[in-house]
Amino acid sequence: MAGRGGFSSKFGFIAAAAGSAVGLGNIWQFPFKVSQGGGAAFVLMYVLFIFILCFPIMIAEIAIGRKTQKNPVGAFVDMGFKKWSIIGILGIICGVLILSFYNVVAGWAFGYFLEISQGNFGIGKEFSAFTADTTTVGIYSTMFMLATAFIVSQGVSSGIEKASKILMPTLLFLLIGLVIYSLTLDGAMRGVEYYLIPDFSKITFKVAYTALGQGFFSLSLGMGALITYGSYVGKNDNMVSSAVMIMIADMTISLLSGLMMFALIASQGLDLNSKGGAGLIFTVLPGVFQNFGSVLGIIVGAAFFLLLSFAALTSTVSLLEVPVAYLVDEYKINRKLAVWGMALLIFLVGIPSLYANGGSDFFTNFITYPGADASSSFMDFVGHVANDTFLPLGGLLISIFTAYVWKKHNFSAEIAQGNPTFVGSWQEKIIHFTISYVCPSILGTIFILTVLDRFFGVKLI
Repeated sequence: MAGRGGFSSKFGFIAAAAGSAVGLGNIWQFPFKVSQGGGAAFVLMYVLFIFILCFPIMIAEIAIGRKTQKNPVGAFVDMGFKKWSIIGILGIICGVLILSFYNVVAGWAFGYFLEISQGNFGIGKEFSAFTADTTTVGIYSTMFMLATAFIVSQGVSSGIEKASKILMPTLLFLLIGLVIYSLTLDGAMRGVEYYLIPDFSKITFKVAYTALGQGFFSLSLGMGALITYGSYVGKNDNMVSSAVMIMIADMTISLLSGLMMFALIASQGLDLNSKGGAGLIFTVLPGVFQNFGSVLGIIVGAAFFLLLSFAALTSTVSLLEVPVAYLVDEYKINRKLAVWGMALLIFLVGIPSLYANGGSDFFTNFITYPGADASSSFMDFVGHVANDTFLPLGGLLISIFTAYVWKKHNFSAEIAQGNPTFVGSWQEKIIHFTISYVCPSILGTIFILTVLDRFFGVKLI
């Protein structure tokens, strides 16, 4: 472990893992998926899936990483299950694909921070033109990838951990400040009611699998990130308590982001059931901030998009670390060379996503699925493959491997290091039951139904 580096403290691991979990998925994606899912009904499903499905998978990933002190591919080989290293390969591919388009959206966020800081509230009305300007967005995305690569190149303790200890508290401070301010606005309670009081008639299969996908995406599950971070954790750390804190941090950021967002939107008398996807952030909010007045609007608006940029950075760091750890462990490539080479490769993979928002008609209208009413962009397609498909598949395979290949007693023995009371406890019984039966059955069902629905237009429910 000394040669690979590691986290210097439990707080360092929690901050880094929470940073991996907290990102654009919490602040950019979560609110608009809540609006598409009918408000509080989606929130309820999201919280249930976090506890029932995501938590056991999270502990399993951390345990696999800590036991082997290896990357997501090497971990399974080291445990003697080489065929199961397909989970790690799938995770690395998934992480690369997600980072390729995630970096583009991070460029949007950083660009909006600079524009709002200069008082350009009209950028919201120019969102389509802004995203189609591949030169400008390309520059912002390049800057973001450079910042990501620099942090990862510094190593686990001096780079990832140090940055997370600064970024995560700053992010939370900015978010709490914005939530408090948004709740003081006239009309904000209409948004709070929409967000917190569920209409159970809104709960459908689509809402359920979207909520599950959101949980996996926001917690960085199924892509090897937590196996990688777990490999840098000391044997005496209590993984269960760490996983609980990571999960709570992720849910807190998501729930606070939604509270802030719907309070802000409601205060302006806007439609809470927006179907515009990214429009909730990039097209609606600049106008909301403008209504606060020039000075206050700049302060609040710039703070929000700075918050969004910080959240993106904590996740891009973890997404890049996964393939880097693989190259360093398996091929003994120098860390800095692995970082900068992989960053360049991922940026190149992301160029079609850069052009998929008006910059190129081919990539903007990349594919039309059977039964779909409209075409999907290349960026959307990558998200559908990586986020909606590979993540739940990765979670499904992790649960099967942990329960039936690695075996539950070996899983418990690893957790018991640093948590000696775990074996025989109620926690062990619940985790064993969920990872053996609940996770495989639900994840398997949702994976199959999602693939049929998304890519083949077959709606069984």
